[in-house]
Amino acid sequence: YNVVLTGSLKKFKRSEAESIIVDEGGKVSSSISKSVNLVIAGEEAGSKLDKANKLGIRVISEQDFEDMLK
Repeated sequence: YNVVLTGSLKKFKRSEAESIIVDEGGKVSSSISKSVNLVIAGEEAGSKLDKANKLGIRVISEQDFEDMLK
């Protein structure tokens, strides 16, 4: 899975979230492209969120991400 983090995360430090994604076998990208499978959107997510929605990429909240880890 190729994942992009965007916006402000409240429950995780960005580096912590990136480590979790990598530990679970994913890859973290810094930009939105067709190769991205998932966007984790924190508060005040901006243009990356808009672009992900236009490309039809699955977007989840930080809470959804946390729930997936359980």
